[in-house]
This record gives sequence, C-alpha cells and structure tokens, in this order.
Amino acid sequence: MTAAPATVPILVVPILVVTGWLGAGKTTLINSLLADAGGRRIAAIVNDFGAINIDEELIRARTDTVVGLANGCVCCTLQGDLLRTLKLLLADDPSPDQIIVEASGVADPAGIIQALSDPVLWKSTRLDAVLCVVDAEDLVANPARRADPLWQAQLAAASFVVLTKAGGLDAGAAADLARSLSPGAKPPVIDTAREPLPVALLLDGGPDLPALPGRRFTATAAGEGQGEGGHAGSRFATTTWQGTGPVSLVALQALIGALAPVLVRAKGIFRFTEKPGQTWLLQMVGQRVTLAPLSGDYPEGCRLVLIAEAGRLDGAAIAAQLAPQTPL
Repeated sequence: MTAAPATVPILVVPILVVTGWLGAGKTTLINSLLADAGGRRIAAIVNDFGAINIDEELIRARTDTVVGLANGCVCCTLQGDLLRTLKLLLADDPSPDQIIVEASGVADPAGIIQALSDPVLWKSTRLDAVLCVVDAEDLVANPARRADPLWQAQLAAASFVVLTKAGGLDAGAAADLARSLSPGAKPPVIDTAREPLPVALLLDGGPDLPALPGRRFTATAAGEGQGEGGHAGSRFATTTWQGTGPVSLVALQALIGALAPVLVRAKGIFRFTEKPGQTWLLQMVGQRVTLAPLSGDYPEGCRLVLIAEAGRLDGAAIAAQLAPQTPL
C-alpha cells in the first residue's frame, strides 16, 4: 500500500481510461456508460465522437468538438493534447463528476497513464481505473493477436476487462477465453454477451463513500456495522463496514493485503491510531492501492466499502479484524 505524496482535496475527479484494439467496441461501451450515467455528470474524451451512436433525443447542444447531453454528460474530442483538453473540462462550472478517456486502438495506454500523473493535474484529477475492451471474435479468428506487444500492453494495464462480441461462442468456450485473459480472475472479465455491464462498478463517483445499505448488523457494542448489498443483475456484491473511532494502520494493511486477491474495488475513509489528527482516503482498483491524506473536515470514525464477486467476502470476519482496534 503506497501513500500519495501530497494532501488531496475533498473533491477530485476520477478518470477512467478505456483501451483496446481497433474495432473492439470501445466507442460502443463509452456510449453505454454515457447513456446509463446514473446521475453522474460524465465527460468523455474520444478520438471521434462521430463514431459514437448518441441518441439524437439525448443531445442538448452540439459544436464541432463537443456534444452536450440532456443528462448533463459531455462528449468531446481531443483539443490539442490530453492535458489541455482535461484542463478545459475541469474549468467547466460545474466540473464533471467523472472523466472517461478513450485511448487510440493503436496506442499503449501507458502514455495516457503517465500523462495523468502530471503535477498540474494532481490536485484536480486522479486515475481511477483502466478498462480494456477485448473483441472475442477477433481473438478467436486471429490467435496470433495475443503475441502482439501492443495488445499485451493494453491487457496488462487493465483494472477491468470487458469481453465483447462473444455471443457466437458457447458458454464453455467463452469461459475458457475469459480465463485465458485473466488466469487468476483478476482483473475481472465481464462478458457483455452473458451479463449486464456493471456501470456502477466501472464508474467511480468520487471520494465520498456511498451510504451503508439497509441490511446490516452490529458487530460489537462499540457500534461497528457491516452489511452486504448486490449490484443489480451483476455477479458483484458490496460489503461495507463502519467504526466509531480510529483503527490501526497495520491492521488495515493486513486486511487489504489478505483480501487483495479477490477485491475488485475498495474505498475507505480512516483515522489511524498511529497518525492522530489526520483523515486518510484509501482507494484500491485492480492492482493499484493508494492511501492519501485528505484535506477538509470529516466526522470521527471510519468507513470502508469493499466490492468483490458475491460470496467471496466474509463481512463478520472483516468486522472482527477491524473492530478490536476501535476504542470502546
């Protein structure tokens, strides 16, 4: 678990990078995310928004470089370079809740990831996740694609893999293909032919943690709570925990380390017994884990949200591991 080098503000805009081979279905996926934004104001930076089939009834305004949607989302093309385009979007009032960046099909996403680490952007944005779109038909027809260094780089960067055009495969062949893309089931592979796109999982609304679900139980007399809720139509489930006082940083590191093989996302706001007087933001997506000090006032206590495949997390065990660190 690495600590960020500087205090982050309360509100930073998360960025989702969408990568994948030419014709894999990146623009179709981005269109789906824009159409199902769930109240988020999303700004999408694409290579050619003429390729995105936006429903004309959703379009509120259009210029040569920007399409504004009635649900508050924005779709635009690169204006000069990525950093300049991001600065223009962040200058909007209100600023977007999330930014999606489409990588060129012939580009290594490492270049975009490196650009997003620019110190000028650090206080305003953060890389949240990288989504790699893989065309099942292309991979079956062209098995040599797997040996291409660029294709390998796109897959290696992924926090999530979205498998498209797999409807022509039987369930067994599709499952084998998914396992070959992610032998350890991490990053998770989402087969759009057999399961709905888990939009809420792929998009991150910012550092504010979602409210605890209604079904929860009291783990200790100190008031720690835990509950589990599913993502509608998805194989993923959310487990939440909250505590009334600070926890041990060592205990949290041990917990996240033990759960890392099955976690898809983790987010938490913490106060640590070892670092009194400071609030910290934990974020984990795929293999990236950051722990950064937060600026601004937060209430006492800790909150943790974990997302994994349903049945993979033991909420009671999680509460038991963290609860002893909370003073009664």
